[in-house]
Amino acid sequence: MRSVIERITERGLGSEIRTIVGGAPLTGDFADRIGADGYSPDAPGAVGEVKRLLA
Repeated sequence: MRSVIERITERGLGSEIRTIVGGAPLTGDFADRIGADGYSPDAPGAVGEVKRLLA
């Protein structure tokens, strides 16, 4: 996940491509450390994150 986010950033696409990570094994802290734009522990929460990022 970190390497994908790094490649997006290296190519200057961070303002065009948003990244969300999640699921039970991950945490919001992990998402912050790897530079993800959002985090959710489950699919319903991911929908909320997408809405937040697109607002």
